[in-house]
Amino acid sequence: MLKTEIDPYRLSRRGFLNAAALGAASIAVSACTTTGPAPVEPPPPTYDEPPLGDYATMYGPISDSGFELPAIPIKKMDPQFLRQIVPDPTGQRPGTIIVDTTNHFLYLVREGGQAIRYGVGLGRAGFEWSGDAVVQWKQKWPKWTPPDEMVARQPELEEYSAKNGGMPGGLKNPLGARALYLFHDNVDTLYRLHGSPEWNSIGKSVSSGCVRLINQDIIDLYDRVPSKSPVIVTSDIGQPMAASANRRAIPIDGGVPDGSVLLGPVT
Repeated sequence: MLKTEIDPYRLSRRGFLNAAALGAASIAVSACTTTGPAPVEPPPPTYDEPPLGDYATMYGPISDSGFELPAIPIKKMDPQFLRQIVPDPTGQRPGTIIVDTTNHFLYLVREGGQAIRYGVGLGRAGFEWSGDAVVQWKQKWPKWTPPDEMVARQPELEEYSAKNGGMPGGLKNPLGARALYLFHDNVDTLYRLHGSPEWNSIGKSVSSGCVRLINQDIIDLYDRVPSKSPVIVTSDIGQPMAASANRRAIPIDGGVPDGSVLLGPVT
């Protein structure tokens, strides 16, 4: 009788231990296979705006894509045309570029009511063109192809005509170290924001070109315009764009090459 009473107890205890072991194994297996909450996708990379340095650094010599840009003699320049952060006078949304043709300034609007201001030189095309546009093509050390009308006026430019392949990028190229190509309604306006080695033309009106910046400044602006930036060119900064805005510039080059991959319109 005692034996029969003890056996059920032993079987029950063994069953309990077996059940406990199975439970532990189940928990272990569960711990290995569970995925938990889905991993959070990392945010897309943000655009890190380059900082402003001191003037000696900003306008010092630069080695860029195999070209050696000399330092700018900033002491010979009017300091108002040197790159600087100022209160935004335009009222435009951050990321907008505004060219003030009256005062020879270009503003890149930033957050917090500020803007980076660059001095510019304006050619005849710079006064003829006004309106809104978008940067739809950007080039480092761009090729320059003078239009046929310009070649007809200046026969010495024949060697750089479209049929001769244009002028390769370089220190003597009129478009300088960088060029931003402006479009309106997906049509090339032939208006450019571009570099120039002629630092002494900044803040002045010169005979040719569109909007020219010191090469060091156009490189800086190029790096701060990640894509598809809106552009406003006006003589009345802070005022609504006139309905009569002229969005077709005097040609200074042969236009964006066929087949170029454009950045696309602002969305």
